[in-house]
Formats: sequence, structure tokens, C-alpha cells
Amino acid sequence: MDTATSPTRPPQATPRDWIALAVIALPCLVYAMDLTVLNLAVPHLALDLAPSASQLLWIIDIYGFMVAGTLMLMGTLGDRIGRRKLLLIGAAAFACASVLAAMARSAEQLILARALLGIAGATLAPSTLSLIRNIFLDQRQRTFAIGVWIACFSSGATLGPLVGGVILTYFAWGAVFLAAVPVMIGLLIVGPLLLPEFRDENAGRLDIVSAVQSIVASLALIYGMKRTAESGFGWEAMAAIALGLAVGALFISRQRRLADPMIDLGLFRHPGLGAALAINVTAMLGAMGIFVFISQYLQLVLGMSPMEAGLWTAPSGVCFAIGSMATPQLVRRWRPVDVLSCGLVLASLGFLLLTRLGESQSLPVLMGAILMMCLGLSPVGTITTDLMMRIAPAERAGAASAISETSFEFGGALGIAVLGSLVAASYRVAMADVPLPGIPPEILAPARRTLDAAAIAADKLPEALAAPLREAAHAAFAHALDLAALACVGATLLALIIARTRLSRA
Repeated sequence: MDTATSPTRPPQATPRDWIALAVIALPCLVYAMDLTVLNLAVPHLALDLAPSASQLLWIIDIYGFMVAGTLMLMGTLGDRIGRRKLLLIGAAAFACASVLAAMARSAEQLILARALLGIAGATLAPSTLSLIRNIFLDQRQRTFAIGVWIACFSSGATLGPLVGGVILTYFAWGAVFLAAVPVMIGLLIVGPLLLPEFRDENAGRLDIVSAVQSIVASLALIYGMKRTAESGFGWEAMAAIALGLAVGALFISRQRRLADPMIDLGLFRHPGLGAALAINVTAMLGAMGIFVFISQYLQLVLGMSPMEAGLWTAPSGVCFAIGSMATPQLVRRWRPVDVLSCGLVLASLGFLLLTRLGESQSLPVLMGAILMMCLGLSPVGTITTDLMMRIAPAERAGAASAISETSFEFGGALGIAVLGSLVAASYRVAMADVPLPGIPPEILAPARRTLDAAAIAADKLPEALAAPLREAAHAAFAHALDLAALACVGATLLALIIARTRLSRA
């Protein structure tokens, strides 16, 4: 039985426990930052590494894919070897992979380094969240601690562009990865002193086959969707999607047979669990995906520097932090499902407002949309994560937190992939029919594929040729951004429907 429901008051957190919360929340902020820290660096690395459109998307989203694909393995591993031990191992690996990413000299090297970062990052989230589950036994204190954890996660993801903008003002794009190194070194120093160790003493053996299946299924499905949006529904996309579905079915079947499964399917007997995971995926799809294109809009359409663009997106992190920290207080006065529903309605209106960007009022409209989106989505993580932690037994906290975090990461990576593919396809179609005479074909061809290439091409052309190219590219990107925002409206409304129909008793 959960300790929060015991007739006697559960043990209260000590000052040392609250200091431990700060220690484990900080690396979560850093690893979440790596999901978005490249947003403002995209134009710089595109110029330096010259990646293709497909490589550029993989550079951005391979980190999230690998985190999502390996989280369940790492959550189970933490239950077995110890959550603190796994956290420290992951911190060391994250620091090393960050240095490798900073030293990358080709698109392929950067994709590989980002993949290694994702694997290392997957050790951090389930370790930190499961430690919170074991440290804070009082339900109210645990809900507040989870709110702090979610605030760090959300703030890290949204403050990534600001950090990237500051770094890019003074250093080359590779330096954006080095910001994580001092934090991870600090965790290695103070972690053994302040963090307690927890593990499942009755844990069974790890199942590497299940881990490989989860990674293959995730990557195959996302690759198939990317190929569909970029090149149409061809045989390659169909084969990838079919492979992902087949391997996913084998993964689920294997979990049912194993004595020590990677995912305890018994947890899914709770009627609210599946709904919470679905809400995480649909809500994060818009939250993570849209900011990639907002950053590009600020730099490549409005002509801002990385520093300016980072400053304009900084309020999003503040809003996420405020909303996440306020949620535990709100759910004491109103039902969690009502707080969640109001937030999702506000976020939907924010995404809808994003379609009203115009040349004369673009910044006021954009800032209003960002504030509405972030405040509206901020209760999602705290409410759904707290539900997951209440459902799961303490000895399975690592696996349960991995399932919850997987839905966040998968939703964010899915948003970047799906919205990125949608924007790329829409931009390409819009630019295909625009007459741009006088521009050499070898310059015009890449400019018709991506906004980054159009900006680079315009800088090489005389103003008489560059002006119509910029105008056409900006119009095509604005239309693509409208479509992405409408897709986010649909995803957020879907999350609202799931919340109202499946979490009405939460």
C-alpha cells in the first residue's frame, strides 16, 4: 500500500532531503536542455557541416529518440544496480559524450555523438524521478517535489535556446554542448555525499533483447513517418512502419512471457495509466516540436541574432516553471482533471494564436502565443507523473518513472520529427512553383528545399535576386509554420478529450 494512504502520518522530508532534491533536479534541467539547445545553432552548423535536410532533422531529434528508446532499459537497470549508481555512471557518460559532440566535424559524427548523448541522458531521468519517489514519502511533499522536477525538465527544454543563443554570441556552435560538462562533474562530486542509494533487492536479470526491441520499434516507426512526410508514402516508409509495428508487437509479447519483464504490464491495469501516457505524448508533441520552428522564425525570418532570439524565447521557461510549481497548490483546491483540462484549453488557444503572425505585429502575437502555450501545458507533467508515482510500488519506481519519462521524451521527439517533416514538406511544395528567374540552378535547388539554404543562398546573390528569394522563402515558411501550429492544436485537443473521458475520476 502507498505510504501516503497510511493511517499514520508518513515520515516528513528532512533539510538534507530537500538539498538532495536540488542536486538531482539540476542534471535533469541540463539533459532536457540538450533537446532544444541546438535550435538556435541550426543555421550555424548548417553552414559549417552542410548537412542534408534529412541529416539536419536527425541531428536535432536523434537525441530524443535514443533517450526514449533506452529509458525503459535504464529505469529497470537502476532498480537492479541502484538508482544513485546509475545516475553517477550516466553523468560521467553524458560529460564525455558532450565533449565528443563539441568536437564533431561532420554531420555523421554529430549524429553519432548526439545518439550517445541520448543513451547517457536516458540514465538521468528515471534515476532522478525514482529517487524522488523513495526520498519523499509524504504524498503532498512528493507532489511538490515532482513539481520541482517537472519545472526543471520543462525549463531546461525551453531555456535551451537562450543558453544556446548566449553561447553562440561568443563561441562556435560546438560550445553549446560543453555547458553540460561542469554540471555533470559537480554531480559526480556531491552525488555520493548527499544522495541515498535505493535498489530493488529482489530484482531479476536484465533483458537486453527487450531493450533492443524497444529501440528498433521506436526508431523504425519515426523513420517511416519522416520518410512519408518528406518523400510520400513509398515502399521504404511502408517497410519501416511495418517493421516498427512488428517489433513493437514482439516486444509486448515478450514482456508477457518474461518472469522479470522490462515493463511490468500489470501497471497498465490501472485505468488512468494509459490515459496519462497518451496525454504526455500528445501534449509534448506540440510543446517540443513547435519551438524548433519558432527559433528559426525569429532568426531567419525576423533577422534576429541568436542572443536576441534566445531572449525572446526565455519567458517560455519561466512560464513552465511557474505553472509546474503552482500545480500542486491548484490540485488541492480543484480536481486534477479540471486543472489539466483548463490548461489544455489555454494551450490550444495559444497554438491557434500562433497562426496569426504578421509582419507588423509578429512579436506581440508570438509572445502572447508562447505564454498561453507554456502556461497551459505546464500542469501536464506534474499531474500525470504524480499519478504514475502513486500507482507504482516503491520497489518498481525506476521502471515506472522510465515509462512516464519515455512518454515525455517520445512525445517530444515525435513532435520534432512529425512537425519537422510537415514543415519541410510544406515548404518544399510552396517553393516548387515560385518563379525565381535569374538565380543559378545549383543555388536555387537547395533554396527550394530548406529555409536555411534559402538564407545562405540569398547572402551570396545580388540584392535584386536575393530580395524575391527571401520574400518567397519567408512566405513559404510562414505557411508551413501555420500548418504545424494547427497540427499542435489538434494534438492538444486530443489530449483534452482523453483527459475528460479517461481521467474524470482522477
